[in-house]
Amino acid sequence: MLAVLAVLAAAGSGRAESFLDGFEDLPLMPALRQSDDATTLFDTPYGRIVEAYATGSTTPQQVLDFYVATLPQLGWQQVGQSEFRREGESLRIEFPRPHPGGPAGLVVRFEVSPD
Repeated sequence: MLAVLAVLAAAGSGRAESFLDGFEDLPLMPALRQSDDATTLFDTPYGRIVEAYATGSTTPQQVLDFYVATLPQLGWQQVGQSEFRREGESLRIEFPRPHPGGPAGLVVRFEVSPD
């Protein structure tokens, strides 16, 4: 409960309205909307692999600023500009180019995999 309150406080003017499907504690930035049909989940003997996509009218820097402020309160340690680690897992946040005819706005890819 305290972690959720910390996430909401860290979000500043925006609040984390929900969490990404497939991730039990990765907040979805308020400016983003998750792509429902693009979530992949695998459980392996070495850990989970989760991939999800979200889109929105925002910039890569605003996305990174949100997650840099929010994720440490959930136990994630930043180890690169858009990479975080926690308890044997790595989280990468990437910005792939949108596909022609795909959703408008910024595309954000979230991937968790074992270290």
